[in-house]
Amino acid sequence: MQIPFVNLRRQYEPILPELQSSLIHLIDSNQVVGGEAVSSFESSFAQGIGVGYAISCASGTDAIEVILRAWNVGVGDEVIVPTNGWLSVAQVVCLIGATPVFVDNHPETYNLDLDSLEKKITHKTKVIIPIHLYGNPVEMKRLVKLADQSRIKVLEDCAQAHGASVDGKKVGSWGHAGIFSFYPTKNLSVLGDGGAIVTSDEELASQCRAIANYGQFKKFTCSVMGRNSRMDALQAKVVSLKLPHLNLWNQRRQQIARYYSEAWEDLPIQLPVNNDKSVWHLFVIQTNNRDGVKEKLAKCGIQTEVHYPIPVCQQPLFQKFRDSTGYANAERQAPRLLSIPLYPELTDLEVEYIAKSFRKVIERVAPSHQLDR
Repeated sequence: MQIPFVNLRRQYEPILPELQSSLIHLIDSNQVVGGEAVSSFESSFAQGIGVGYAISCASGTDAIEVILRAWNVGVGDEVIVPTNGWLSVAQVVCLIGATPVFVDNHPETYNLDLDSLEKKITHKTKVIIPIHLYGNPVEMKRLVKLADQSRIKVLEDCAQAHGASVDGKKVGSWGHAGIFSFYPTKNLSVLGDGGAIVTSDEELASQCRAIANYGQFKKFTCSVMGRNSRMDALQAKVVSLKLPHLNLWNQRRQQIARYYSEAWEDLPIQLPVNNDKSVWHLFVIQTNNRDGVKEKLAKCGIQTEVHYPIPVCQQPLFQKFRDSTGYANAERQAPRLLSIPLYPELTDLEVEYIAKSFRKVIERVAPSHQLDR
């Protein structure tokens, strides 16, 4: 049996007829950038998150930059970012001239460790960017309270947590703004790249929309420094067709995650925190012999991935921003993290095969060796 880490073909099969029809309609209408397809998606997405506005962008990375520019974050400002996660957040902070301040991750949730975060706040801190990593939401009540006490903006990075909630409130609606990525592997995705900003701040929404469209508040009039970061109509149509399926897809992800967790609870590995808040963008385990396990699973036809092999704080670009005390959790865990295939289109037979194969590999590669903590 061959099981890829992601199977995009299966994901598109249910919506393929509608997608083909939509493509022809877009071509016939001459509306391939902007237009009704984009505005309709933005309205539906904002409503689903529970915010007043959604502004589509060319990517999630662009969305981060647009918001930080709208908040006038720049030279002399500090932005608190996670050590664990994709490097685009810290990269954008540097790009606009601000300083990234890295915070270690919690040893079990992999999200920002809020005890460590509180110690990193200074009079220069302007924004905190929590990443809801692997689909597991950050403890937002406490984080928002910390930020409010110091009048710091909170920008939620929801790129891996589409549809996740904390206490009945969707991620993206807790902070002053949120960003989403619709990269093809995400829980909600486009056929290429795309992103969105969400907020209930009308002034911020207007500013972000202008910055993402050449700095224009009205056509042919450039009022602020802007850029070209627009979602095209085809991507808007793709993500709109998928949006009604998101809750069911996330439920299937949760079902598979529970199955893995129950099947492997006695193995000498560290399983992810199993809770009903996560939408399980990734199922990430820790094992002492990560590379050996990955190689053996590949021989079983099971493709796994590593998210992420190098903590952001260890990237060459960001060495000068490192804390001298280091980031114990992120740096200890990085060589042990392994992402197991988990997506809604996996069949029960495939899930069972992955579970049984993984057990056999762990028992063969690391028998009776408990994970060092």
